[in-house]
Amino acid sequence: RHEQHAGYAASIAGYLTQKPGICLTVSAPGFLNGLTALAHATTNCFPMILISGSSEREIVDLQQGDYEEMDQLAVAKPVCKAAFRVLHAQDIGIGIARAIRAAVSGRPGGVYLDLPAKLFAQTMDATSGKRSLVKVIDAAPRQLPAPESITRALDLLKSAKKPLIILGKGAAYAQADADIRAFVEKSGIPYLPMSMAKGLLPDTHPQSASAARSMVLKEADVVMLIGARLNWLLSHGKGKAWGTEPKKFIQVDIEPKEMDSNVEILAPVVGDIGSCVAAFNAAMGGWQAAPADWMKTVTTKRDENVAKMAPRLMNNNSPMDYHGALGVLKNIVKERPDAILVNEGANTLDLARGIIDVYKPRKRIDVGTWGIMGIGMGFSVAAAVETGHQVLAVEGDSAFGFSGMEVETICRYHLPVCIVILNNNGVYKGTDVNPTGGTDVAPTVFVKDARYEKMMEAFGGVGVYASTPDQLRAGIEQAFASRRPTLINAIIDETAG
Repeated sequence: RHEQHAGYAASIAGYLTQKPGICLTVSAPGFLNGLTALAHATTNCFPMILISGSSEREIVDLQQGDYEEMDQLAVAKPVCKAAFRVLHAQDIGIGIARAIRAAVSGRPGGVYLDLPAKLFAQTMDATSGKRSLVKVIDAAPRQLPAPESITRALDLLKSAKKPLIILGKGAAYAQADADIRAFVEKSGIPYLPMSMAKGLLPDTHPQSASAARSMVLKEADVVMLIGARLNWLLSHGKGKAWGTEPKKFIQVDIEPKEMDSNVEILAPVVGDIGSCVAAFNAAMGGWQAAPADWMKTVTTKRDENVAKMAPRLMNNNSPMDYHGALGVLKNIVKERPDAILVNEGANTLDLARGIIDVYKPRKRIDVGTWGIMGIGMGFSVAAAVETGHQVLAVEGDSAFGFSGMEVETICRYHLPVCIVILNNNGVYKGTDVNPTGGTDVAPTVFVKDARYEKMMEAFGGVGVYASTPDQLRAGIEQAFASRRPTLINAIIDETAG
C-alpha cells in the first residue's frame, strides 16, 4: 500500500536470496517514498534495485515545471551504491544488467535505475528487443583472500588467551553456513552473533556467548569480526563497552575500505566471506582449541545470566509484562525453528533480541544498522513470499504504526504471517505525562486500550485479543496451524518497560 514498504520487502528479499529484490515506483513522490528503503538497503548491504519513472530530462534540466518534476538521479546518488539512467529502449537490457551486477557484486547494496518519460513511447521490433537483453554471468564473483592474510590472522588468533569471534549479518548473507560452523567449532572460540547473525549456529550452542555479551567484549584480548562492522552497534570498537585492556582485531570483510574505520585492524582479511572462511578451515591443520579456562569463564557467566532470567520468562501476569510475553515467544520459536522471526520496536526489539533464541540461519530479520522502524510488514511479506515459511512478526505498538496498513496486503495474498503487537499504550511506556501541561496526552502515549486486532479482522484475517501468556500462546498456535493471516493484540502493562 506504500512504496516504502514495497522497498523494504525488496531489500529483505535480496538479503534472503542473494538476488536483488526490485521495487518499482512512479516518479517524484513515489520515488521519494522508495528512497528510504533504498538507503536502508545500501546501509545494511542488501542487494536491491529501485526502478522509477521520471519526468522529461529537457524540462527537468531547465526547471520548467513538468508533472512531478525532479532530478531523481541526482537525489538518489548519495544514498545508493550506483545509479543509472536509461534513455533509449535498446539500452534497457544493459541498464538492467548493470543494475543487477552493481547490486550484488562486492559489498551488496541498493541501486537506482531512472526511466524518463520519453523512454516509454519508444518502440523496437521484438527480435531486436530480444537480442538487446543481457544475461548477467557471474554477477558476484568470488574474491579470494591473500594467503598471507589468512596466515597472519590465524597466527594472531593462536596467540590469544581470551579470543572472541563476532559474527555479523554479512556472515549470514554469505550462506556459507556449514563452513562458518566448522570454523567456529574447530577453533573452540566463544562467539557472539549480532542480531541478524543469530542462528548461524544455534543460540543454545555451547560456544555461544550471547548471554555473556558485556563480559566477553570487556575481557577478550583478540577479537575476530566476520561480516560485522565496528559501528555504533559495537561501540566503534572502543570505550567503556570494551573494557580497559587493549584489543587486537582481525576483520574479515569484502570491502577493503572497512578496515581501520574506527580502530587499528592488525589482521585484515579482504575477500568474500565464503572464500575466506573456507581458506581458514583449509589452513587450520592440527588446531589447538582456545584456552579451556577462558571458555569455562564464558560458560559460567552465560549460564548464570540465563538462570537469572529464566523465572522472569515464566510469570503469568495479567496484563503481561515484556518478559512473560517474550517467554511464550521464546518457546514457540524453540518448538518451530523454521519460522522466520521479524522484530522491531523499542522495548520489544531490545528485549526480544536477547530473550528469543534462534536455531537456524537467516531466521531472524530486524531493523538492522540504522535501527529503523517500519520494516515489519514489508519484511514479513517478503519473507513469506520468498521462503513459504511461517512468519512471526513481533512488533512494538509504535513500530507497527509505521506500516500497519500492510495487513491488507498480507490478507490479500493469504500469507502465513502472524503479527504479535506488544501493546503498552505508548513508546517505552504508556504512562508519560505531557511536559507542557494541559489536557493533551504526552506525544509518546497512544490511544488507551487500542484494539489493533480489529484491523486484521476488517480485511478478513484473524484477530486475537490476549491479556495473558496462555491466551498469547493459544493465539499463535492457532495461527501457525491454520497459516491464516493473524494479528494478536498482546496487552502489556503500560507501566512495564
